[in-house]
Amino acid sequence: MDLRNFKIKRTKTVLLLVLSSLLFSCIKEKPTEKPNIIIILTDDQGFGDISSHGNSLIETPQIDRIAREGTRLSQFYVSPVCAPTRASLLTGRYSLRTGTQWVTFGLENMNSEEITFAEVFKEQGYETGLFGKWHNGTHYPMDPKGQGFDTFFGFKQGHYNNYFDTQLEYNGVSIQTSGFITDVLTDSAIAFIKKNADKPFLAFIPYNAPHSPFQVPDKYFNHFKNKGLSDKNAAVYGMVENLDDNIGRILDQLKSLQLEENTIVIFMTDNGPNGHDRFNAHMKGYKAKVDEGGVRVPFFIRWPGKIPKNKLSKELTAHIDLLPTLIDLTGIKPKNLSKFDGISFADVLKGKKTNLDGRKFYTHHSKGAALEMFPGAVRDGRYLAVKQNGDWELFDVQADPFQEYNVSTYYPEMLHSLASDYESWFNEVSNNLKGRKPIPVGFEEAPIVDLPAVESYFSNGIKFFGESGWSNDWLSNWKSEQDSIWWNLDVVQAIKVDVVVHYTLQSANKDVPLLAFSKSNTSIKASISPFKPSRIPSSDRIQRSEVYDQTWNSQLLGELDLEKGLQKICLKRSESSSNSTVEIKSLELIFKEE
Repeated sequence: MDLRNFKIKRTKTVLLLVLSSLLFSCIKEKPTEKPNIIIILTDDQGFGDISSHGNSLIETPQIDRIAREGTRLSQFYVSPVCAPTRASLLTGRYSLRTGTQWVTFGLENMNSEEITFAEVFKEQGYETGLFGKWHNGTHYPMDPKGQGFDTFFGFKQGHYNNYFDTQLEYNGVSIQTSGFITDVLTDSAIAFIKKNADKPFLAFIPYNAPHSPFQVPDKYFNHFKNKGLSDKNAAVYGMVENLDDNIGRILDQLKSLQLEENTIVIFMTDNGPNGHDRFNAHMKGYKAKVDEGGVRVPFFIRWPGKIPKNKLSKELTAHIDLLPTLIDLTGIKPKNLSKFDGISFADVLKGKKTNLDGRKFYTHHSKGAALEMFPGAVRDGRYLAVKQNGDWELFDVQADPFQEYNVSTYYPEMLHSLASDYESWFNEVSNNLKGRKPIPVGFEEAPIVDLPAVESYFSNGIKFFGESGWSNDWLSNWKSEQDSIWWNLDVVQAIKVDVVVHYTLQSANKDVPLLAFSKSNTSIKASISPFKPSRIPSSDRIQRSEVYDQTWNSQLLGELDLEKGLQKICLKRSESSSNSTVEIKSLELIFKEE
């Protein structure tokens, strides 16, 4: 053996091992990568619609997997209905403070000045995507694009008419999809995750299931019908089971891409169950109620190696806490933030703090456009004070979690203190609430603005076809020239627009003249032709409470000038007719190039 060559080879080997060790040491000691974030939010799924919460009729192994592999917060609270919960979740602030009051008429629109978790993490270099239901403003800059999301695929309204083979929006473009909506949204979310696997991302996945209309593939519906459930509950549980399968697809994709260890996964729901006839862990109340059953929801969070497995926390936490908690968990240092109403529970998750003593959580529910102080509730660590239709009630929810015993006569001072706190809170957070906002027009980012019927004002005999004016409703019974319809606008720059009307005109054998005019004293005289709609088939399992979709005619009325500032566009009939009824779905404003 050539001793010299042996020594050279040995030296090279040792040097290679040392360099490898140093390289490995450097890799280990480099700053921790920014964790990815996935927030899964389901719609109208209650606390009891999960098998690990004691529901023997349903199996949710993938949702339960997040709880088992992470931490479960059993005292997590949201708002009683969709849009307010979403506004608080996005901003860390009570919804009334953000401008979000209700779920329709434009009262769901969040102030564009609010800073969302998408804006916070986008500033930190995250790619941000939203896949599903927005419900905090259909107009830029109150829409996902204006509130920090690089990618948006879904719909902006409070609910959607059809869940099969429907049209969804992808970054401002309408896309015809194929298949069941939950599957389609999951496909898009997974594509986003794959595309951004080598960079930090935040994926917000607010599914619309199991919100009505109750549509679900046969496989899932039949599974629960065979158990003897009603059509409604078979559809709801089928939608939840389909959700669970899709959530499993997301978790499996993270594992396949080796992203599990560096991804925070959150599962939660937006309010109590959409009905009182199914299991809700024996709690009082359901969606749109300020009792426990209307606002206490599941919250599971998983981050392997950072958040303990299979841990249960009973601390009082809420939707307003999510953004400050994510900031603490990820260690980012945002430059621009609004003042939070929530607090971080990151130390609770990490086991560094065992309690959040002394905090209170407030709940308010609007009954439409009227801003009233009640229904309302305030919860501290032990007590829940509730006022809905009568006097204040007090419950010791530690001893009586199902709210069976009103103990107000035993603890009058406690009730008085909580009631006083609630009234002070309500007056403070609603102090600058402006109610219905004018629709913003004139942004280059939104060259086409839809003015929906549900954000209009109208007079006399006109009414909503569906009576309630939920998302997708329209105006009907327009027969008289004495009636008018108008929209309030906030025009950010003087522009010319083409005005298109989406309408039906039945029981008429001739055109009906319309007059459209603006505050700028420009007007259009045009006529619309008769058009009889046909109902678009749906796959509902039961009769829905919302309107069914139908076909609409679209007609260009002409051009209007809009001056900068607060404006109004008004529609009037130029003649009356008792046998020709006009229905209006929306006006569409299309900016004209100068």
